[in-house]
Formats: sequence, C-alpha cells, structure tokens
Amino acid sequence: MPAIALMAAWPASAHAADAQAAPQPKPAIVVLGDSLSAEYGLPRDTGWVNLLRDKLAKERFDYSVANSSISGDTTSGGRARLTAVLARIKPAVVIVELGANDALRGVPLATTETNLRSIVDASQAAHAKVLLIGMYVPPNYGPDYTQKFHAVYERIAKDKNVPLVPFLLAGIAEKPAMFQADQIHPTVQAQPLLLDNVWPTLKPLLGANASH
Repeated sequence: MPAIALMAAWPASAHAADAQAAPQPKPAIVVLGDSLSAEYGLPRDTGWVNLLRDKLAKERFDYSVANSSISGDTTSGGRARLTAVLARIKPAVVIVELGANDALRGVPLATTETNLRSIVDASQAAHAKVLLIGMYVPPNYGPDYTQKFHAVYERIAKDKNVPLVPFLLAGIAEKPAMFQADQIHPTVQAQPLLLDNVWPTLKPLLGANASH
C-alpha cells in the first residue's frame, strides 16, 4: 500500500481500535424515592443511598448508583418523571421508595396503588429488575389504615413478582433518638440501619455483575 494511502487509512483504524477498547459503562441502580432517600436534613453524601455506593464497592459489585430521589415526592411525582429517568439512565435495577408522602397528604390508597403498579410495569418494560420498599404510616393513622396502606406494597410485590423490603424504617421506628427533630426523617446515625434493611433483598438481584 502506498504511504499516502496507509496514512489515510490510519485514523479510521485507530478509531476502530479505540472503540473496541472503550470500557462498557457499569450497569446502573436507580433509587426512585422521596426525602427518606434524598438526604433530607443530612450532610451531603451521608444518606443510605450513598452508603449503598460504598457497600457495592466493598462487596465488589460493579454497579453505579443514580439517586433520583426528591424530598416531598409522591407516587404521582415518581410516576410522572420515571419515563425520563429510564430513558436517560437505562438502569439494570430500580429501587422504588415512594408512598409515605401519599399517606401524609391523604392520597386515596387506590391512587397510590395504581401509581406504584405503573412504576413497576414501566421499569420492567425497560428491562430493569425492581425492588419495592414498603412503608408503614405512623400509628396515629389508626391500625386499619396502617394495615391497608402496607398491604398495597405486599399485594403489588406478589402480583408483579418483585422482591419487597417490608419496611425501610424497621428497627428504628420506635426509637425517637434515631430521628431528626421532626420525628419523621432519620438521623445520620440511622442511615446504616436503613441500608441494612435494604441490602439483603437487593443483593440477590446483583449477583451476575459481581467483579471477583
């Protein structure tokens, strides 16, 4: 091949080699949540979602984490913005932590359930695994409503065949010292316990991407 032709061919060959050598992006975990996942009232990077990033690295799971949580968000808000989140991030796993604000605002249970089902359906249609995080409302709502509210998560998990973390605040709900002054949002000290509640159910969804 003449030298000029060889030089002309070189850039294309180099670019092809670079493209082949480019590392593939890590599969992503999206946390679609509210203030309990958005570090409300906490120093930056101290919430359970950031601790999850550290846990994944320590356990040698090759995932990135995108925290798509907004303080005050409802299931309607999460449903409305999910399409854009799925398109932008293309997650392998979606952790759904929504619903508490629905109860605080008196949203009908049927609406909450419809929204959560839609979120699960859309995530699965985008080929993401789903982890649903359940909630209980405070006792002052009354035992009947409390049970009906939590039953929404149990029913969806069963119908959609997705794993369920029964209660994000398990183990701290009855400990006022684990909450900020509003007695709604957990403290920094509580964040590792929240992750401990999520991790055993999340870990089985990640096995194929362990980097050992």
